[in-house]
Amino acid sequence: MTAEILAVGTELLLGDILNTNAQYLSKELAGLGVAVYHQTVVGDNPARLKKAYAEAFERADVVITSGGLGPTKDDLTKEIGAEYFGKKIELVPEEFEILKNHFVKFGRPMTKNNEKQACFPIGSTIIPNSNGTAPGCIINENGKILIMLPGPPRELVPMFEETVAPYLRERTDGMYVSRTLRICGVGESSAEEMIKDLIETQSNPTIAPYAQTNELTFRVTASAHTEEEAHKIMEPTIKELYNRFGDNIYGEGKETSLAQVIVNKLIEKNMTIAVAESCTGGMVASAIVDIAGSSKVFMEGVVTYSNEAKVKRLGVKEETLEKYGAVSAETAKEMAEGICKNLNTNIGVGITGIAGPDGGSTEKPVGLVYIGICINGETQVKEFQYSGGRQRIRSRALTSTFDNLRRLI
Repeated sequence: MTAEILAVGTELLLGDILNTNAQYLSKELAGLGVAVYHQTVVGDNPARLKKAYAEAFERADVVITSGGLGPTKDDLTKEIGAEYFGKKIELVPEEFEILKNHFVKFGRPMTKNNEKQACFPIGSTIIPNSNGTAPGCIINENGKILIMLPGPPRELVPMFEETVAPYLRERTDGMYVSRTLRICGVGESSAEEMIKDLIETQSNPTIAPYAQTNELTFRVTASAHTEEEAHKIMEPTIKELYNRFGDNIYGEGKETSLAQVIVNKLIEKNMTIAVAESCTGGMVASAIVDIAGSSKVFMEGVVTYSNEAKVKRLGVKEETLEKYGAVSAETAKEMAEGICKNLNTNIGVGITGIAGPDGGSTEKPVGLVYIGICINGETQVKEFQYSGGRQRIRSRALTSTFDNLRRLI
């Protein structure tokens, strides 16, 4: 089975919105064993949209659209899709009641144009939307399947997982099961060399590597008649990856994050943490707080951006700043120890660096970051030199902080 992703919306063509839906759908379809060879973006134009449908169905068995299911006149995905298949659209009373109740629940008036979101091509399968007012639908006719989903990812993702994925799974040969390994501490090129032989000889299972900011993801997928059989097929490959990458693999699952791993470890060991940040400006504290249950272990996060704040809030010595500078191993050490002492936590973290684009020198270039970690009175400081723009440097410092924490805890 082959599929094509068709994103609808002039705002995508203008660059006002990043098309993350195509990335998400491509990954999910690959996991289902559905090949994606083309992705298309088309504006809110009836003629061009209809032409896009025709071209997509020449290439693929399944076309999945995102966007264009709203209440306004330029939301035409459903209407043009029905026209392409020669189907009329009618109001579905049950969906109309659901729509009305949605507006009542949130105390908002329902305007006349919202009714079109309760209208569907005759004979189509409706995809419920628990997070918005635009249900999707599926037209399956003459060996071609059109799946129409709304644009907002918070609506599209659960609709795909709850309805579309099971629908496609029933129509694919066999079963595709995946396991996702999350890796940190190994560069993309080095990792490629480490698994080159596995990639070159792979058939079933397959390994799909994805590079992220300072991280890697390996998605191992096996094809079989049952889920149990698929897991047996991929197990030798999983074991070999663990053998080669060791503790650089920090977890499994697409939802796993370094922050989640840190919080879980701290809860397990009944340890508390406080964070003092300079160049990362609260990113580490924010990432920890994003994790449910972090209140059990996270005491406080402070942004001590100025030298004065480092001295007053953390007890960093003025002579340390004068002799070594704010961006130094010595300052990072005193930041970590100071926040740990002030909050009486098991762990204190101190981060200082030069995120740029200005402020660097020959001795201390842009991208230089020091991360200090104090655990029960023992402090380690590591020096990092990152490349890239300001946000990339800060993001990489965030990742390195969590990676070093998990190795030390």
